[in-house]
Amino acid sequence: MSEGTPHRPPPGPVAVGTDDPRYADLVNGVNHRFTGTPEHIRVVGDTEQSVLAVQDAVDAGLHIGVRSGGHCLEDFVDGPGTRFLIDMSQMDAVYHDPARGAFAVEPGVQLGALYRALYKGWGVTVPGGSCPTVGAGGHILGGGYGPLTRLHGCVVDYLHAVEVVVVDASGTARAVVASREDEGALQDLWWAHTGGGGGNFGVVTRYWLRAPDVCPGAGPGTLLPRPPATVLDSLVTWSWQDMTGDRFRRLMRNHAEWHEQNSAPDSPYASLFSVLGVMHRASGIIIMSTQMDATVPDAASLLDGYVDALADGVGPRPAHTVRTRPWLQSMLQPTLPDTVTGMRSKGKAAYLLKGYEDGQLDVLHEALTDADYGHASAGVLFMSYGGKVAEVAPQTTATAQRGAVMKAFYVSLWQDPAQDARHLAWIRELYRDVYTETGGVPVPGEQSDGTYINYPDIDLADPEWNKSSVPWHTLYYKDNYPRLQRAKAHWDPRDVFRHALSVRPQEA
Repeated sequence: MSEGTPHRPPPGPVAVGTDDPRYADLVNGVNHRFTGTPEHIRVVGDTEQSVLAVQDAVDAGLHIGVRSGGHCLEDFVDGPGTRFLIDMSQMDAVYHDPARGAFAVEPGVQLGALYRALYKGWGVTVPGGSCPTVGAGGHILGGGYGPLTRLHGCVVDYLHAVEVVVVDASGTARAVVASREDEGALQDLWWAHTGGGGGNFGVVTRYWLRAPDVCPGAGPGTLLPRPPATVLDSLVTWSWQDMTGDRFRRLMRNHAEWHEQNSAPDSPYASLFSVLGVMHRASGIIIMSTQMDATVPDAASLLDGYVDALADGVGPRPAHTVRTRPWLQSMLQPTLPDTVTGMRSKGKAAYLLKGYEDGQLDVLHEALTDADYGHASAGVLFMSYGGKVAEVAPQTTATAQRGAVMKAFYVSLWQDPAQDARHLAWIRELYRDVYTETGGVPVPGEQSDGTYINYPDIDLADPEWNKSSVPWHTLYYKDNYPRLQRAKAHWDPRDVFRHALSVRPQEA
């Protein structure tokens, strides 16, 4: 990974038709519930090729889908509406760009490769996700968070500039660069990519990342956060056999109250990130993984204190194994490996300002112990949030949920297409019943703060499942939606880039 623009010639463009042997490998993303049937696939290698691909699709009147890593939970890319698929996976360069005083990141690079390049080259990183195969293209523009977020904020807090292929009112495609330092419509375009989500404004061909408080002339080793040299990775497990209803409620209350009390930016626990997985009783265990900066004073004692706080009053002490690992190794080989790729899945999510009430916990416990369902790969993950996130005002970026202390991710994974209806019904009904007091969805209020666009859920736009008076776009963007609409009207006036949850053009 070098200074300035990469010297390697760009690959492609490669056109893949329906009779090409590569076609079957290019129409599947991670979620195998969806398999696309595009008429054309274009694998692009640089910005110029991306502009030409978009222009060809517009000229042919074909709806565009764009893929970087393929982890979209819904059918925005792999659904029947996509007739022209643009594959960005070959655009995977990461380099320091001295002209902009920032790191350039192409959309096709996977997070693991991004962390490796930034850390091995310059000793820095971004606070992104823990799944190393996720593509940077979608992860960044949806907000981006991960194990270092409580310590360093969201990935989009470091977005300095973005290069986007847009289509104007005449139907002409062109590449535009917009930065934090621009004004007017250009700044709107930059801002829209700080949490506005994919498939809305154009095709991102490059991001530039730099901390907002760093001088652009500073050395590359100072432009982004430095991760800890070593981390404490741990795995904590409770047996479902020992988990009565009262103990379950106590564990969930302990977990939520700890996050409510320890999520300030200056907390000694700012570097602690955990994922508590309460999967169905059929899995046998409730499991939690943690990562914490091992160089923090008394790090091991702090971690033990966290586990003790969660275990208080929950019966037998959980099994707890801890190992000290280099940070990069921890990110490239996560404690909980990817179990999503190649499965059929449905996900639903929420931001939490505080924990669930007892009635909600009863609903959750009943669903997770339902013997008639009995599916081990279904449940809810609760991820640590807060910390540095809260230091950024909700309007500074399109990522509006700055007060949340946790994210909840409801998920079910399966393989048999014949079981789709069964699994979809279970997760939809569970989510609806947990949020029954607010119309079946996490309406922003005292407990909830909406949900996360990188975990898209088309049910939120369906009145069968969203019976609140709050529209789906408020759940994702809160008061930031009008500005996103303004950016949409200016930069995508023909609504070329659209899907079931895309930003809608402003009505005249």
